Amino acid sequence: MRKFLVVLDDSRECLNAMRFAAMRAAHSGGGVAVLSIIEPEEFNHWIGVGELMREEARERIEVHFEVFAKWMRDKQNIDPELIIREGEPLTEIMAQINEDTEIGVLVLGAGTDNKGPGPLVTALSRQSGSLPVPITIVPGDLSKEWLEAIT
Repeated sequence: MRKFLVVLDDSRECLNAMRFAAMRAAHSGGGVAVLSIIEPEEFNHWIGVGELMREEARERIEVHFEVFAKWMRDKQNIDPELIIREGEPLTEIMAQINEDTEIGVLVLGAGTDNKGPGPLVTALSRQSGSLPVPITIVPGDLSKEWLEAIT
């Protein structure tokens, strides 16, 4: 089964990327892998404090994921898989794509403010010619109705 890999973060545009990935997977018989990355600079504290912060980050990710997962299960009949990695986002995205041969498309949400589409979209767009899978960039301000129409 081909999977859509989508990155879960705290950005507003993440919502449309999740919706797009789930709807495309539902219409094409695919699956959804949701990747969340804990960046290392969050834990540059004493060892005990760092471990506690890491565990709290994982718990926040799992709660956030469950909101999207429930919608995917209930509305799209898709049971997504959660992957949590620690490290630099670009490195971890590429590692996940290289390790999981079922990933067929990387789905990213593009920011809508005047700062640009976001650091992941910008960095991965520059590398798009050498990536092992295509990237789908979903505009953060697309309506739910338009997303349904194009998926």
